[in-house]
Amino acid sequence: MTLCPELELIENFYDAEASSRFLDYFLQQHDWPDNRYTFAGRQFVLPRLQTWHADAGIRYSYSNNLLVTRPWTTWLLSIRANVESRLAYRFNSVLVNCYRDGDDFVGWHADNEPELGQSPLIASLSFGAARPLAFRHKSSRETGNLVLPSGSLLLMQPAFQSLWQHSVPRDKRISTARINLTFRKVCHPA
Repeated sequence: MTLCPELELIENFYDAEASSRFLDYFLQQHDWPDNRYTFAGRQFVLPRLQTWHADAGIRYSYSNNLLVTRPWTTWLLSIRANVESRLAYRFNSVLVNCYRDGDDFVGWHADNEPELGQSPLIASLSFGAARPLAFRHKSSRETGNLVLPSGSLLLMQPAFQSLWQHSVPRDKRISTARINLTFRKVCHPA
């Protein structure tokens, strides 16, 4: 196991009361679609719930699947303002994931889509069940993990996506939900 210098964890970005309020909102009031996607000509069900929100005109895709852009909600705008204020950085989009329990996951990947530019800064905010973020170096294959508690803000520094892959693995011991917001800055095409 190794520590990753391209990751910075800010614990208690939101306190327990605020984190619980946000978790309840996303579980009870957020509109989650049926998440089917196509890869290599086959249709799959995404192993988590997901929505994509962005400023007008922002488009984003991964694995050759264009995400349906939704407008910002009042809750997401408030959270975005707090994250941007703390980081002194402007984001124009957020991917909202709901891991309903430990069966929901995201496999090994890097957020290195062309729309994000060469070295994106990504801010990842968690509410609910603490889940580990696993990471592995692309060339040395060093591995590690970092538990992301409720209310924590993880900064994936610009070099992280080019040097490392990451995942949120399955964990059958987890029976409660986790909401994760990954704030991004999509580069506009020239």
